Amino acid sequence: MHPIFDHTKSREQFDRAARVIPSGVYGHLGPAEGCFIPVSAYPQFSEKAQGTYFWDIDGNRYIDYMCAYGPNILGYNDPDVDEAARRQREKGDCITAPSTAMIDFAELLVDTVACADWAFFAKNGNDVTSIAVRTARAYTHRKKLIFFKGYYHGISPWCQKLDNAGVLPEEVRNNLYLDWNDEQQLEQAFAENKGQIAAVISQPYMHGNFADNTFPKEGFWQKVRKLCDDNGTVLIIDDVRAGFRMDMKGSDHYFGFKADLICFCKALANGYNVSALCGQDFLKNAVSGLSVTGSYWLSAVPFAAGIACIEKMKKLNCPQLLIDKGQKLSAGLLEQAKKYGYDLHITGMPSLFYLRLADDPSLMLHQAWIAECQKRGVFFTNHHNHFINAALSDSDIAETVEIAGEAFAALREMGE
Repeated sequence: MHPIFDHTKSREQFDRAARVIPSGVYGHLGPAEGCFIPVSAYPQFSEKAQGTYFWDIDGNRYIDYMCAYGPNILGYNDPDVDEAARRQREKGDCITAPSTAMIDFAELLVDTVACADWAFFAKNGNDVTSIAVRTARAYTHRKKLIFFKGYYHGISPWCQKLDNAGVLPEEVRNNLYLDWNDEQQLEQAFAENKGQIAAVISQPYMHGNFADNTFPKEGFWQKVRKLCDDNGTVLIIDDVRAGFRMDMKGSDHYFGFKADLICFCKALANGYNVSALCGQDFLKNAVSGLSVTGSYWLSAVPFAAGIACIEKMKKLNCPQLLIDKGQKLSAGLLEQAKKYGYDLHITGMPSLFYLRLADDPSLMLHQAWIAECQKRGVFFTNHHNHFINAALSDSDIAETVEIAGEAFAALREMGE
C-alpha cells in the first residue's frame, strides 16, 4: 500500500502567495479553475522535476500525467534538449538582432509539418491562435468565425464567451457556435453567412474539458475542407494541445486533410517557451502584413531547444511511442475499474487521454477517485485531458495502475 501524502508546506506557501498574488496560483494551474477538487488533495507548489516525475515542496514524488499541462513530452530535463539550449545560451538568447537559429527552426518545421510552407514564432498558444485569426481576417476581409462548441483556443476576448468577465459584446458578436460533427449545421452556417466567414477554427478532435473526448466522424474533416474551399474561408487547426502527440506531420495529416493554418505550442520545445504558427504559402503575405511582436518572441534558446526536441521526437517516432504507452496505461486502469465495479470511460487519443467515472453524473465520485490517486502519488487532474511523455516507463505504468486500484478500494471503503 502507498502512504497518504501530506501537503502542509504547500498549504502554508499558498496562504503566503494569496496575500500578494491574485488567486494565489492563477489560471489552470491554480485551485480556482475547478480541476483541483478537493484542494486539500493536491500540491500547490513543486520543488523539482526529472523525467516523468515531479516533487512537491513537501517532498512527495508524483508520476506526472499532466506534463506541465502538455509541454513535457520527452521528460523533464531531457539531456539532449537541455544541452542544445545550454550551447545556445552561451552564445546569446534575447539579442537585438535575432539568431539564425530562428531560420533553422523554421526550416525544420517546414520540412516536418505537412501543411507548412512557413513558420512564424511567438510564445504562447494564445499568441498563435490569435495571429491565425487575424491572418484569416486580413486575407479574406471578413469578420465571422466558426467555432465548435466545447472548444478552447486561448484567453483573448475573441475566443471567450459573452458572460466571461471583461468580455464585451462587440468582441464576440461575429462568432458562430456549431455542434461538433454536425455537417448539416456547418452547411447551414455557410449558406446563411455567404461571403462573410473568415475562418473555421477547431481542434483536430474535440478534446475539451468536462466531457468525453470525441473524434471526427468519417469524412467530417473532408467536408469541412471542401466547404472552406468552396466559400473562400481559411481553415485553422489549433494543434496547441494535440500537436506531435498524434502525428509529427500535424494532426490534420493524421485525419487526412490539409489545414491552411496550424498552431503549435506545448510539445514544441519540451518546456522551453516558444509557439509557432505554420501555414500555406498563399497566406504568407497576410501574416507579413500584421503588426504583431513581443519582447521575447525572437529569443534564441527556445529555438535551439525546439530543434533538438523535434529531431529527438522524430528519432523516437514519438507519436506512436506515446500512443503505445497510453494504450498500456488505459488497459490497466480499465481493468482496475472493472475489478472494483466502477464504470471508467477513457476517451481521446491514448497519448492525450480523458478520464471519467460514469457512475455518478454529478462528477463528485470521479473527483473523489482522482483525489485518492493524488494522495498516493499519481498526478491526474479532474475534468481535463491528460498527457503521456516519452520518459514514462513500464514500471511507472504498473505503479500507476496499482495506485488506481488502491484509490478504487478507498472509494469502496468510504461507501462510494
